[in-house]
Amino acid sequence: MVRFIAEVSSNHHRDLSRSFDFIEAAARAGCSAVKFQLFKVEQLFSPEILERSEQHRQRKEWELPLEFVPKLAQRCRELGIDFSCTPFYLDAVAELEPYVAFYKIASYELLWDALLVACARTGKPVVLSTGMATIDEIRHAADILRQNGCSSPSLLHCTSAYPTPYAEANLAAIDTIRQATGCEVGWSDHTVEPVVIHRAIHRWGARVIEFHLDLDGKGEEFGAGHCWLPDQIGAVIQDIEKGFEADGNGVKEAVPSELADRLWRADPSDGLRPMKEIRAQWKLSN
Repeated sequence: MVRFIAEVSSNHHRDLSRSFDFIEAAARAGCSAVKFQLFKVEQLFSPEILERSEQHRQRKEWELPLEFVPKLAQRCRELGIDFSCTPFYLDAVAELEPYVAFYKIASYELLWDALLVACARTGKPVVLSTGMATIDEIRHAADILRQNGCSSPSLLHCTSAYPTPYAEANLAAIDTIRQATGCEVGWSDHTVEPVVIHRAIHRWGARVIEFHLDLDGKGEEFGAGHCWLPDQIGAVIQDIEKGFEADGNGVKEAVPSELADRLWRADPSDGLRPMKEIRAQWKLSN
């Protein structure tokens, strides 16, 4: 089966009740996990950028309050869905450790070995996005994780454009990354195109799908065009689950719905339908 991870990102409005709504919406849609982000603007951007850019300073309003974390994790446990969070500063790794089922490292932090090491050394699973990276950078990051205790990192191919034109999804890179690293490789979606998710799963074997979720079109990031709404992604997950159900067991034999027609095949003695044993028993209808 496929694991779907709902990325709340900065759409929570620093509102605990709204954050709970995200967890509940993700669970209803069929997700395996919901993911938040833990950052402090002063430890996310350099002082030079913050001094010169009001736009970046305003992201202070997007920070997830640290006191929300244990409450969010508890709500996830109640609903049977994994809680995850992306650490964007080194102390966040320890702050999150008691609560997360796995760490998610963002594409922008892929080059930061110290963060990779800190997450891996907790012994918890690590999921790493690979947007913008070269295959050598990805191979290096996977090696760092393995060398520090994360024996089976999961990598997510993605295109770090918000939104991503579907023609630039480059889904074939899923297999390229898999062959280069030996890791499980999934897809982090920024296209909001059902066909892209279906293709990632059914053609390229992605078994982890991450996507950005908004509840109502009022989240901070919804206007950029890369966030799914619950009904949209719920329909995709339902279709994919139906598709896997249709795979069956692979044994070629008559299934229950066609058993009644077996004796209505052409009899091998004369090529006429139905089999002779049925003909002898057939009664004319009125």
